[in-house]
Amino acid sequence: MAKSNSMVIRVPATTANIGPGFDCLGAALSLYNEFEFTRSSNGTSFKVSGMEGEKISLGEDNLLYQSFVKVYEHIGEEIPPVNINIKVGVPLARGLGSSATAIVGGLLGANYFAQKPLSSSELMHLAIAIEGHPDNVIPAFMGNCILSVGNGDSWHFVPIPVNDDIAFVLGIPDFELSTEEARGVLPKSLSYGDAVFNIGHLGLLLRGLETGNGAWLSEALQDKLHQPYRRSLINGYGEVEQAVLSHGGYGMVISGAGPTLLALCPQNEAQGVAEAMEKAWLQVGITAKVRSLLIDTKGAEVIEN
Repeated sequence: MAKSNSMVIRVPATTANIGPGFDCLGAALSLYNEFEFTRSSNGTSFKVSGMEGEKISLGEDNLLYQSFVKVYEHIGEEIPPVNINIKVGVPLARGLGSSATAIVGGLLGANYFAQKPLSSSELMHLAIAIEGHPDNVIPAFMGNCILSVGNGDSWHFVPIPVNDDIAFVLGIPDFELSTEEARGVLPKSLSYGDAVFNIGHLGLLLRGLETGNGAWLSEALQDKLHQPYRRSLINGYGEVEQAVLSHGGYGMVISGAGPTLLALCPQNEAQGVAEAMEKAWLQVGITAKVRSLLIDTKGAEVIEN
């Protein structure tokens, strides 16, 4: 038996892509969802609290529960009944990895109750299989900024150092954008020129994150794979970007599939950039919560009750 009949899984939000790192680069952030699992003798039940909790399914189609089930199907054991309490701190459908937190939380909760038959590596591979790509789920598992390279059963998860002087300022607007819609606007093919552009800019971004070199970051945040096509889905994109650049920001990117926008800037400019982003959105009639977040260095944590 596992040591406890109840535990909490705490999983960080993530920001994926960071400009040119489409589907392969992501960072864990200091914003969290918590999932409490308790063994049950009366069937499985769900309870949700926190922001937008009414939008989360309380049935077996819940992504957290589906991921929980996936572990038991994988190891060929009977699925135990559980009481699940979800505390939502990560906004839904905003490009902050809310679905990744559910996947990671469900996998870790099931693995704990099943007496940990799967290694961290096996769980991460399952997470990628469920999500379809690694850029959110791997940082959510591991913490930090992670470059994920590979395919199928062969992956390399590479921690990317982030200089302490770089602030991550996120503007979270009061409207949603589904990943399906954001992927739907992407072209079916790209030119060699665009591919070469992104290869060079991703390399520069990795060095810029490590060194904090502002000139490198300003250039490196450019992208030709997804942002030119998605920006039209985010009302106020141009106005917010101009506000970031005119208040000391290195640049602005779409967080994940959006609509949250991520500005990178020096720490001493973070407050001014945040205020400018909020004001720019208000000027186009959109309310946004703007937060300066830290890189989470712990990743998903299991806390026994």
